[in-house]
Amino acid sequence: MKLPIIDYQFPIKKDERGQLTLMILLFGALAIVVLGGFIIWADAQLRIARRSNDQALALRIAEAGVEYYRWHLVHDPTDFQDGTSQPGPYVHDFKDKDGNIIGQFTLVITPPVNGTSIVTIESSGRVTGVSNVEKIIRVRLDGGSLLRYAAVSNTDIYFPVGTEVFGPIHSNGGVHFDGIAHNIVTSARAVYNDPEHSGNDEFGVHTHVAPADPLAPGTAPPWPPGTIPNRSDVFLAGRQFPVPVIDFTELTSDIATIKSQAQSGGRYLGPVGSGFEGYHIVLKTNDTFDLYKVKNMVNTPNGCINVQGQQDWGSWSINQEDFVQNYPFPANGTIFVEDFLWIDGQIDGARLTIASGLLPENPSKQKDIIVNKDLLYTNYDGTDVIGLVAQGDFTVGWVSEDDLRIDSAIIAQNRRIGRNYYRPPAGNQDRCAPHHVKNVITMYGIIASFDTYGMSYSDGTGYLQRNIIYDPNLMFGPPPNFPAGGQYKQISWEEVK
Repeated sequence: MKLPIIDYQFPIKKDERGQLTLMILLFGALAIVVLGGFIIWADAQLRIARRSNDQALALRIAEAGVEYYRWHLVHDPTDFQDGTSQPGPYVHDFKDKDGNIIGQFTLVITPPVNGTSIVTIESSGRVTGVSNVEKIIRVRLDGGSLLRYAAVSNTDIYFPVGTEVFGPIHSNGGVHFDGIAHNIVTSARAVYNDPEHSGNDEFGVHTHVAPADPLAPGTAPPWPPGTIPNRSDVFLAGRQFPVPVIDFTELTSDIATIKSQAQSGGRYLGPVGSGFEGYHIVLKTNDTFDLYKVKNMVNTPNGCINVQGQQDWGSWSINQEDFVQNYPFPANGTIFVEDFLWIDGQIDGARLTIASGLLPENPSKQKDIIVNKDLLYTNYDGTDVIGLVAQGDFTVGWVSEDDLRIDSAIIAQNRRIGRNYYRPPAGNQDRCAPHHVKNVITMYGIIASFDTYGMSYSDGTGYLQRNIIYDPNLMFGPPPNFPAGGQYKQISWEEVK
């Protein structure tokens, strides 16, 4: 018996159908809202990431602008107009490694003011196609490298009539200048009492060339307009004072460091020993040098004595010497002599630093460098360079060439650069004749003297004409292991925007 098939359906009410549709719509709407929110969130995160990347790139572009102008100042330290001779701002394209332009930096350059050496660079970076992102940084650079100067001293310095200087001059003391200065002359002193004569305070940089500068007024700087005369006949590029003190320790290098370099890859010469006065090096154009031991020095005439009580006074002129050996220039270009050193000769394509000193240091036994014959370059394009670092004095002796030229960057670490006083004849006394007067000395490079400088004296003895010529190649091509002072140094960094 077959059972009947019963087709039974539960009835669905109309209101239940509406509830199901509503639930589907609600869940669908919720899904759309959630998905839309996720899409919006993802888009926002993408925008933030893209903006963050654009900001980072804009900052790198701005920093590239600063580095570009630092490079520019190395090659032209006095150009603050981007080589255009026009006021800024200056806009440059920024390219990727494939040469595609991906942004621009805009530079605003503020040159040193009030006699300082501080340059301010404001660089803004932008990314191509992104108008709403810009990064601005402001950097201050100090260009006070000591190798920027033809002559620099840590104390009061005097340049008498007959001195012509081609290059900047600076002293941490006062400057009495009666020659011709072709570049700016600066002093860290507002006023000082010139030790060359008695009297009241004078300007930090002053001249006695007629009409002599007036005495410094009793008020503190800045002085009223017209107080400081415009002496374009003496200071062809002007004078500035007071300016910041230069850290002279940058240039007065640790002699021990140079000695160490000479002992490891250079040439070290120990104390010469009893019976000798020091060493004599003659540089040669074939990249070698002849070495001698100095047996004794020339005696000065009767009456030619140290009337001024100068330290290490003497003729400093070789009488007898013994040949030692010919040596090649060292691989690292560094020679250290632990004794007195006489040096002359000529180089061709060489770069050398030669120092003299006795270690451990004893102020009463410091060693000097003496040049009595020409010390010359063959090339004046920066290929040839000599650095001389004397622990004590750098001296030109009594029997020196009448027309003497010294091509070198010279440092007197603890004392002075100059020539001893050899007094003139009187009556029937020869005194210091015939070598008390010389004609011309030309010094090409820099002279950096911890103490004063002087190749002549007020009674007409010494060199009648003194020429000091700055070698600009030293700024970015100093001698090896030489206390160069460096290029423009960053002293502050600020993100403006």
